[in-house]
Amino acid sequence: MTRALLKGNLLLILISVLLGGCASDTTRPSQPHNLCSIFREKPSWYRAAKQSYKKWGTPIQIMMAMMYQESSFRHDAQPPRPWFLFIPLPRNSSAYGYAQAQDAVWDEYLKEAGGWGGSWFTSRDDFSDAIDFIGWYNYKSHKNNGVSLWRADQLYLNYHEGWSGYRRGTWKSKAWLKKVAKKVSRRASEYGAQLRQCRL
Repeated sequence: MTRALLKGNLLLILISVLLGGCASDTTRPSQPHNLCSIFREKPSWYRAAKQSYKKWGTPIQIMMAMMYQESSFRHDAQPPRPWFLFIPLPRNSSAYGYAQAQDAVWDEYLKEAGGWGGSWFTSRDDFSDAIDFIGWYNYKSHKNNGVSLWRADQLYLNYHEGWSGYRRGTWKSKAWLKKVAKKVSRRASEYGAQLRQCRL
């Protein structure tokens, strides 16, 4: 084997190892209604959620309930694409990933918080980055609008309507959205009760 070929093979092996180490588990949890089951199945998710809680202050169960509502824990979730006859049209929103973060606010997060692993490697379809984004967003909702980090419903309304939209009260005329916010709050309470019983 020539020295050039040997170097090429070693380089390919090194790249494979690096890419394999960076790969994340993108499968959905088998029991998404049970937070203990989620974290037992995906211990790295628990570590990331705990880190976000320590960094930004939102309880784990609230961040997880918000993520469940936004994407059902699908790493590549996107709004549906409209079609005209057989022609696909542009999506109505740039929301993407676990947290359904839109382009503009994701860019703001990267500039302000740097992301979980530094903005160069940060991705909306990575759980650790997505949970850190939700924690950051809720922290900003608390700072900008005085919302308690323990009020899942109000945090979700900020998340859905944006900070200025929440201040303007755009959510007040949206009965469906208020129902969704209450649903997030109920799930957060259920997740919280489960989490207190977990052995992780």
